[in-house]
Amino acid sequence: MELTIKNNYLVRPKHPTLHGCLSLSELDQIGAMIHPQGIYFYKPSISCETSCHARIADTLRDSLSRVLIPFYPLAGRLRWIDQEDQHHQKGRLELDCNDKGVVLIEAELNVDLASFGDFTPSPNYRYLFPAIDYNIPIHELPVMFVQLTKFKCGGISLSFAISHVVADGTSVGHFLREWARLARGETLETLPFHDRNVLQARDPPVLSPRLEHSEDLMIDPPDLIQLSGEEEKRMKRTVIQLRLSQKQVERLKKLANDYSNINIGASFTRYEAIAAHLWRTMCKARNHEDEQPTRLFVTINSRRSLQPPLPIGYFGNGILDLTATSTAGELVSKPLGYGASRVRDVINKITNTYMFSAIEYLKKQQDLRRFRFLYLSSPEDFIGNPSLWFLSWLNLPMYDMDFGWGKEAYFGPGELKLEGESVLFESRDGDGSLVLLICLFIKHVDAFKKYFYEDLMNTSS
Repeated sequence: MELTIKNNYLVRPKHPTLHGCLSLSELDQIGAMIHPQGIYFYKPSISCETSCHARIADTLRDSLSRVLIPFYPLAGRLRWIDQEDQHHQKGRLELDCNDKGVVLIEAELNVDLASFGDFTPSPNYRYLFPAIDYNIPIHELPVMFVQLTKFKCGGISLSFAISHVVADGTSVGHFLREWARLARGETLETLPFHDRNVLQARDPPVLSPRLEHSEDLMIDPPDLIQLSGEEEKRMKRTVIQLRLSQKQVERLKKLANDYSNINIGASFTRYEAIAAHLWRTMCKARNHEDEQPTRLFVTINSRRSLQPPLPIGYFGNGILDLTATSTAGELVSKPLGYGASRVRDVINKITNTYMFSAIEYLKKQQDLRRFRFLYLSSPEDFIGNPSLWFLSWLNLPMYDMDFGWGKEAYFGPGELKLEGESVLFESRDGDGSLVLLICLFIKHVDAFKKYFYEDLMNTSS
């Protein structure tokens, strides 16, 4: 494949915006310190010739400059409050709203859209996303990158990478939908809410000695039993795509809810059932010993759990990454509902009291490194085994994104690089089926597929 960069823009807000320092909440300061990626693919239009693609690029550039007026934090730059943190990265960040702009790349790739098959992320995805150099100082690094790529067949892709420090998936989806509205010639529907003081620690503090946040929030994996880290770092990874039909999803929910040894209250959701099934399948595919501790990182949106709820249009991070824990033996030997109950226990923690207690706890931490991952480090150096990350995009407002040339043929994440990293999202088939993408060591792929679908067919599971 050969990529040709046609234009490389630094798009600034069309009119000057509010300048100055924007304080970030404690939830912005933890978790992923990178630019999560997403991509839209659009099929070729019979009526769209070369001049049409030029208009698309012009439309995107103009509408981006206009949407950055209300979404001005995206045109700013992050910076360490304490400059010494540029080296050890243990302190806190703030956002300098300075209108320095967003990177927009216009490119052409000399292959057809069909070359990407079912759009499973692959190493070739690197052609479709702007390269981000995390070695440059953070105060020089753009918060947002965009790339418009034209394929030989006339199809296009639109990719984005937005700093997770500045916005979570809900906020990114809000921004994209408003950008698309302006690109179509419509007006904004919901203005962003930028005051992050609504997520500051309460006075008096909401801190309970009964809540132990260090175990819930830390990113460090559990102790390994028989794992050669250096050996596994050299193992090759790949991303596979699996589909769950609506019937299979319902079957997983039934298997989980047949677990009658505990009082679960409301029935397990599809998310809880799939999470448990994925967790158990990974333990089998990795051939863990029964006593192997394992953790499932769960990302929970707290927006509606807070009292009062976060304002509509809140732009920032309203999520918290918590960990469900178990041993491999318990997950494999017990009914599926056991794993689902471990996930349910974590989700049920997200109450108003818990959230502000966690915020107060984080506020007292001078060194935040153990609550972060992936800033200025290579994903190739991080091993998920024996843990995994399960991210749900089921309820994100990122689908049916029409910028004026129709809705996407496919939407999904960028390249997954962490072993054990997975994303669940809706299929574009409109039949209620779901798509699971997961990054695995190649040596585990066959076993993972076998156990994933074998368990779905086994009525005794």
